[in-house]
Amino acid sequence: MTAAGISRAAVVILLAALIAVPVVLPIFGSSFWIDIVAEILIWSLLAASVNLLLGYVGLLSFGQALYFGVGMYGAALSVIHWGVGFWGGLAVGVVAAMVMAAIAGSVAVRLTWHYFAIITVVFSLILYFAAMSAKPLTGGDDGISFSAQIVLTLGEAKFTLADQSVQYYTILLVVAFCYALFALVVRSPLGVRFMAVRENDRRAALVGINVYLTRYTAFVLAGALAGASGALFAFFGRYASASYMFYHVSGEAVVWAIVGGAGSLLGPLFGTGLLIIFREIISAVWEHYLFAVGAITVLVVMFAPRGLAGAWSDLLDVMTRGKPPANVPPSSPSAVPGLPKRAADTTSGG
Repeated sequence: MTAAGISRAAVVILLAALIAVPVVLPIFGSSFWIDIVAEILIWSLLAASVNLLLGYVGLLSFGQALYFGVGMYGAALSVIHWGVGFWGGLAVGVVAAMVMAAIAGSVAVRLTWHYFAIITVVFSLILYFAAMSAKPLTGGDDGISFSAQIVLTLGEAKFTLADQSVQYYTILLVVAFCYALFALVVRSPLGVRFMAVRENDRRAALVGINVYLTRYTAFVLAGALAGASGALFAFFGRYASASYMFYHVSGEAVVWAIVGGAGSLLGPLFGTGLLIIFREIISAVWEHYLFAVGAITVLVVMFAPRGLAGAWSDLLDVMTRGKPPANVPPSSPSAVPGLPKRAADTTSGG
């Protein structure tokens, strides 16, 4: 079997395992882990928004918590004040995040590398403090709460998020849809432009690619992914708080994306899953579990510089070709997709 065939089979097995979670885990008395897997799915979308910018366009953002928070509040406030329900709230959250990303991105994508990273943090902090100050509307760090929403009505039957299985499958459906759209985008001509800009924005401009528009499009799409994650998280906890708009949330998403493998479709899901599961297991036996989480992050970056997805690709090379992959130094752009080859390449070409 070819490497592509093995990868497709692995994706099918992963999807089957995720579908079976609410059925299998209760048999072993582990219903608690159903919510953990749901949380992993939600947070992986936030990591995917970082991955879209870093892995496919070469822009490191530490401000994705802003769009996560806007999506969260968009969903919560629309449900509370307009009574739009789950699907309406989800749509409002995503659109609100995209609008905010469109506003911030018009300025941010004119910059690159550390300048871009800094301005994304600045935007995130501005909106964070604004949300904290607007306590009558946002609840500040105390947040606002709402009741579980109806997802589907069939005759007299109503399926609500209060049911753990309904909530899980709803989250899985939305996350799978987002990843499918992600896959379509990165495999489209637009995705090719993303990667051309990532590799060398000046050469991309010379062949007719509008570098600014390409980065701007990626920025807005990344905002949509983060907004969907925030909206789902609001419905998951029936709660929205300004504390989730702080930049440390963005930092966690960056770590998840890098550990999973920037520039790979499912890398964010792997990275998020590994670190959250590890955190839940270690925190039960050691109160200083963050040291262990940090250690495993460092080990992954040291011994698998392309992340878990890169390690999987290397394993497939060994399995299908019978030889280990070439040794790629960590400083190489091919080792960590999204990193520029030279400092000169980080200047704006648009």
